[in-house]
Amino acid sequence: MIKRTLYFGNAAHLNTEKQQLIVNYPGENPDSRKVPIEDIGVIVLDHYQITISHTLIQRLLANNTALITCDGHHLPQGMLLNLNGNHRQQAHFSIQINASEMLKDQLWKQTIHTKINNQASLLEQNGIEVTTLRRWAAKVQPGDPDNYEARAAAYYWGKIFNDEKAIFKRGRFEGEPNNLLNYGYAILRGVTARALVASGLLPTLGYHHRNKYNAYCLADDVMEPYRPFVDEVVLEIVRGKEDYSELTKEIKQDLLKIPHIDITINGKTSPLMLAVQQTTASLFKCYKGELKTIKFPKL
Repeated sequence: MIKRTLYFGNAAHLNTEKQQLIVNYPGENPDSRKVPIEDIGVIVLDHYQITISHTLIQRLLANNTALITCDGHHLPQGMLLNLNGNHRQQAHFSIQINASEMLKDQLWKQTIHTKINNQASLLEQNGIEVTTLRRWAAKVQPGDPDNYEARAAAYYWGKIFNDEKAIFKRGRFEGEPNNLLNYGYAILRGVTARALVASGLLPTLGYHHRNKYNAYCLADDVMEPYRPFVDEVVLEIVRGKEDYSELTKEIKQDLLKIPHIDITINGKTSPLMLAVQQTTASLFKCYKGELKTIKFPKL
C-alpha cells in the first residue's frame, strides 16, 4: 500500500492516541486533525515551534515511518529511522557486511549504467543530443574506474536547465534551482532509507559511497538512478514559475509528491515509493546470491 507523505510547516503539537497521529494547532480545538499512523510513510517537520511526543515518535518508527527535520533555511537536515524494520535484520546485516568487493563493484556498475541512461532519457525528452551519454553508459565497468558517472554529470548539468537558466552550476550551496533539487533529493533519500530498513539492510553501509560522517551511504548508492525523476519534477516547477528562489508552500507541495509519481520497473508502473521497495528487496537478493541484477527504474 502506498503510504502518505505529511508536511508540517506551522506551529503545532503532535501526539498520539489509539494508533492515530493527533495534530493540535494553536488556537484550534484540541485533537483538531487525526491521521492513522499505519497510513504514514514520511513526515517532514519544518517549523521551530513544532513539538512531538516521544510516544508518537516510538509508534511512527515502529510503523517504519521516516521522520525528517528541517533547518532554519527550511531544508531537510536530519532523519529518524526504525532500526528494527525487518524480523531477520541481524541475519540480513551479516549478509550485507560480508559482501565481496567484486559484488559491490558489479552493483555500482549497474547503478551508474542505469543512472546515466535515465539522465540521457530526460535530456532526450527535452530535445537534447544524448549519443555521448548512451555511449558512456554502455562502457561503464565494475566499480566505474573510468569515472563515467562524473563525465556524464558534467554533460548532463551543462544541458538540463539551459533553456531556463543561462548559467547553471550544480552544487548544494549554489543558486536556484539547487534549492529545489536539494529538497527533492532529501525526500528521495528518506524514502530510500526507509525502504532499505524494511528490507533488513543497514543504510549506513554502502556498496560504493564510503564516508565515516555519512549515516546513509547505502541510501545514497541506491537512489542514484532515481535522481533524474526528481530532476524531471524540478524542471516542471522551473518552467511553470517565474520565481523559484524561495521554497514556498506551493513548491514544497509539488516536491512532496515525489514519492507518489509513477515510474516503471521491468515494464510495470507503480508509485516511486513502492518502486524503491522493489529495488531494495532485489538488492538484498543480490547480496544473498539469489539475483545478479538490481531492479532499477527506467525513465
